[in-house]
Amino acid sequence: MLQAQVLRDSRGIPTGVFIPIKDWENVKIAYPDIEECDSDIPQWEKEFIDRRLKTVKCNPERLQPIETLFQDL
Repeated sequence: MLQAQVLRDSRGIPTGVFIPIKDWENVKIAYPDIEECDSDIPQWEKEFIDRRLKTVKCNPERLQPIETLFQDL
């Protein structure tokens, strides 16, 4: 089990996470590409996600389980 600690500033706001090296090594074994995941998301992707979230918020009735899509296919 991962033994992470949340680091907080003087106001109690989370500022980081400490993961013991042994746990980090296990994470890297389970997810070999994890160290490549720290790059920023391109702006166009952020805008796309924001548009999709806005659509979902304005039209929640359009959400359906993924199983429905599989049945339709």
